[in-house]
Amino acid sequence: MQYTGARILVEALIEQGVDTVFGYPGGAVLFIYDELYQQKDRIRHILVSHEQHAAHAADGYARSTGKVGVCIATSGPGATNLVTGIATAAMDSTPLVAITGNVATGLLGKDSFQEVDIAGITMPIVKHNWIVKDVGDLAEVVREAFQVAVSGRPGPVLIDIPKDITAIKGEWVPRAQGEPLSDPIRKARARRLTRRFEEETFTGEDIERAVAMLTAAKRPVIYAGGGVILSGASAELRLLAERLQAPVSVSLMGIGAIPQDHPLNIGLLGMHGTVASNRAVQQGDLLIAIGARFSDRVTSRTDTFAPSAQVLHFDIDPAEINKNVEAEAWVVGDIQKTLSKVLEKLPPKLETAWKGAIETWKTLVPKAHTQEGRQGLHPRFVIEQTAKALGKDALVVTDVGQHQMWAAQFYPITRPRTFLNSGGLGTMGFGLGAAEGAKIANPDKPVVLFTGDGSFRMNCAELGTLAAYRIPLLILILDNRVLGMVRQWQTLFYERRYSETTLDRPPDFVKLAEAYGLRGYRAEDEGAFTDALAKAVAELHRGNAALIDALIPCDEQVLPMVPGGKPIDEQIL
Repeated sequence: MQYTGARILVEALIEQGVDTVFGYPGGAVLFIYDELYQQKDRIRHILVSHEQHAAHAADGYARSTGKVGVCIATSGPGATNLVTGIATAAMDSTPLVAITGNVATGLLGKDSFQEVDIAGITMPIVKHNWIVKDVGDLAEVVREAFQVAVSGRPGPVLIDIPKDITAIKGEWVPRAQGEPLSDPIRKARARRLTRRFEEETFTGEDIERAVAMLTAAKRPVIYAGGGVILSGASAELRLLAERLQAPVSVSLMGIGAIPQDHPLNIGLLGMHGTVASNRAVQQGDLLIAIGARFSDRVTSRTDTFAPSAQVLHFDIDPAEINKNVEAEAWVVGDIQKTLSKVLEKLPPKLETAWKGAIETWKTLVPKAHTQEGRQGLHPRFVIEQTAKALGKDALVVTDVGQHQMWAAQFYPITRPRTFLNSGGLGTMGFGLGAAEGAKIANPDKPVVLFTGDGSFRMNCAELGTLAAYRIPLLILILDNRVLGMVRQWQTLFYERRYSETTLDRPPDFVKLAEAYGLRGYRAEDEGAFTDALAKAVAELHRGNAALIDALIPCDEQVLPMVPGGKPIDEQIL
């Protein structure tokens, strides 16, 4: 069948199982948008307010489902506006296909109107990118892009399509989803890019060595990262922990890999980690890192991190082995598969020498975690009451800052893919777009965004998208009128010199919500918050988004905290 490039692109997306794309039109993608209009009964397009939010919405869609998120932008500034969202996805290993338009092939490289080298710009933050200069290549490029995005360690890719390629006709030959690529060069490149080899990347000897280290350990500690969730290995992680009787520390990206209320879950590790988690890692004799990359926010000083422990590292990406922390042994491969192999060889149950130390450390929590002696609203009250109101099926999305850490500490996350945040890049403004994407992907589940007044200022125009599409999302602003995390550092380490972190300025967030046709509520104490929450939840049931501006003290801090350059068990409580 002879179709235009635009039709081939849309058909190829549908072939890959895509039901929703997020984007913003422009001149270079007009043929694509004309085709989306004609195929709107087969594929849905969500018009966002800014291209960056298209990338974040596609990211939230992908994180909450495990499917590939798709976003579209025009050339020039449209394409560059995607860059932060693509980098966010790259740092957190989210499968994303970004599609950009460009000037016609004859104008490439001539500084044409709204032309940028988006392939060159994004090269460091994608698994691969393509510039399609022949309409005959377009369908196979789309198929290859989806394979690269999801295989091995997931991540974003980019397809740049000049405008004339979307207009001219080419042959469309449909394929079954998942059918191997026909071009041997593309097939080989996809395999190289995804590190998906015909043979296993781990050996029997790797498994045997891992089992020997696990059975010999007296004080084992598991450090679980986002890779556990990406591989669907939560059940295997839980079985391993129970066999070893090993406490489980989690990274920010690993939240949900093991239920918060599981007795072996000892919480966050690192800068804002729990006392139990940080002390266990520092005093363990075997640290079992699973799908984690030893971020500096976890390790602080690597020369003082886990000083008495051997490190056993499980990861799909060999580039992560020995990158930040030296490992004694490692198993490279899909985590679900490698943990299953290990479990086959482990005894039913092993004893440890922790002897109650973990339970004692769990009782050591900062006074800041209680409302005692405080005036006004406390973040813990806000978060826990929201959890009770929304129930166990809720998805939690955060922006970046103090509210992100409080949500990580206090929200009872019990399942994978239900806590979404920008962990690696720390992107303020991530939250509203990501929550929007998560809600569209999960229409039957409640979705709440915890954000701060600083982050929310960066993405509040997305309220228009919520109103236009009637996306029933709960937005909860922990509003302290400051850039809270930066102010906390200024308080602790810069002698209270609050340089440019006070945000005592417009807008009024309740009036802003109302300007977009949404309901907004303000709460300054527990009674007002309880009332506002009930009204907001009722609004969600009517199919509308709702916003609560929850006013909290400006000097409320995220504790525990490890000062920069200190060992992780030297915490401010």
